[in-house]
Amino acid sequence: MNSNQPIKAASLSQFDPSTTIIRMPELEAITGLARPTVYKRLKDDPAFPRPVPLSDSKSRGAPVGWVLAEVQEWVRKRISLRVEAA
Repeated sequence: MNSNQPIKAASLSQFDPSTTIIRMPELEAITGLARPTVYKRLKDDPAFPRPVPLSDSKSRGAPVGWVLAEVQEWVRKRISLRVEAA
């Protein structure tokens, strides 16, 4: 695989979700949320998965990612809330 090609969200199943870091495009695809909504959730929703810093930089715009297993668990909880409300 060419290192310049992004990992497709569908191919993430071959990785260990608890140690796989995904970036914003994959997060958006998995959650169905747009970038501004992700940052609103980070501010307002303590249950939303927290980002993992990918560098030592503390400046705005420093690279971050999310743990795939945490994102998947958040989605599962959202789905279960829908079922419970029905």
